[in-house]
Amino acid sequence: MKYQEIISKLPYSKPFLFVDEIIDINENGVEGSYTFDENLDFYKGHFKENPITPGVILTEVMAQIGLVCLGIFLLDETFNDKTAIALTSTDIEFTKAVYPKEKVTVISQKVYFRFGKLKCKVTMKNENGDEVCSGTIAGMIV
Repeated sequence: MKYQEIISKLPYSKPFLFVDEIIDINENGVEGSYTFDENLDFYKGHFKENPITPGVILTEVMAQIGLVCLGIFLLDETFNDKTAIALTSTDIEFTKAVYPKEKVTVISQKVYFRFGKLKCKVTMKNENGDEVCSGTIAGMIV
C-alpha cells in the first residue's frame, strides 16, 4: 500500500488531520511527520501571549501517525469505510514544548496487534531530533 493511499484512508480531514507524510512503514512500525500551522485555532487561546501546542493535540498527532496509519497498513485490503477506530488508552510523558510552525516526527513501534487491538510505543521528536514526548498508545480497529 502506498503512503499517500494510507493517508487518504484516514478518517480525518483538515483542520483535524495531523499527518503530512509517512516516511516509512512496515509490519513493525511507522515513521511520519506533521508541521503545525500557526493559524490553527487552538493557538489563539492556549497561552495567548506565547502559544504552544496542547498536549492533547500532540497525543492526537502521535495516535494518527503511530497507531491509525499503522493499523490501516496492517489491515491492508480489509480496511474500508466501515472500519471503526477507537482510542483505548494512552500513557504519554511530555518533555518539551512544541510551537507553531514546528515540524515533528513520530516514530512508532508495534508492541502487539491481536484481536483487533493495536498497542504501540510512540516517540515524537522536533526538527533538532530532541524528544518532545513519548509513551504508549493503544486502540481498537474493527
